[in-house]
Amino acid sequence: MATYLDRILDRHREVAAGESRSLDALIDEARSLPPTRGFRTALAADGAERLAVISEIKRRSPSKGDLNAGLDPAVMAQTYESGGASCLSVLTDVEFFGGSVADLQAARGACSLPVIRKDFTVSPFDVVDARLMGADCVLLIAAALEPCKLGDFHALAVELGLDVLVEIHDEHELDAALAADATLIGVNQRDLVTFQVDHERAVRMAGVIPDGVVKVAESGVRGPDDAASLRAAGYHAVLVGETLVTAADPAAALRSLRVP
Repeated sequence: MATYLDRILDRHREVAAGESRSLDALIDEARSLPPTRGFRTALAADGAERLAVISEIKRRSPSKGDLNAGLDPAVMAQTYESGGASCLSVLTDVEFFGGSVADLQAARGACSLPVIRKDFTVSPFDVVDARLMGADCVLLIAAALEPCKLGDFHALAVELGLDVLVEIHDEHELDAALAADATLIGVNQRDLVTFQVDHERAVRMAGVIPDGVVKVAESGVRGPDDAASLRAAGYHAVLVGETLVTAADPAAALRSLRVP
């Protein structure tokens, strides 16, 4: 059965197949950039005392349509920072999520928080582009990549000074993430086939992710009760999008998630 992820990845791979730039030249350019802001470090530090929050700038989703299509990424970034966010996540996928590189750059320029490029990485160009556009961290989805590519892309990102959030769903993908030397792992609670949220998945997986790895729970965090459950399971951070971008007071909603 084709999943929503399959459709998105097919499109991104089609775009990647038409790439004509020089990868070596782009890598050289990326190596010359100033240091990043330290995405993993921020989560580890903030998550030691209270649940850290990666607050997402997300205009729409393929399943629910528009969430906050007219948001101002700079204003939202400042709001998140005032609410105690540890990091930002910014969608840069245009076709399916209504995001853009401009959104990431505007958000990062408006605050001091580290930022992850939230997109569908299918080629080394995507990794290098994340660094060139100003991201501090890149997302690698284990379900979207063969283990050898996951390892290669992870190594390239680290070489360029990026942190890497490796997203997994189960024990098999955890093995691939660990084989790639991941030290920042996110468990997506959303099922790839049904698109339904499975809270028990994150609780189960938290118990098998090794110590020393910064653990992030992704998707379906609806409020303080979910946050408390995930914190008790052993997570350092949660990545939250829809709940915050649709809230009447995003900063207050964010503060309520930072449970001890």
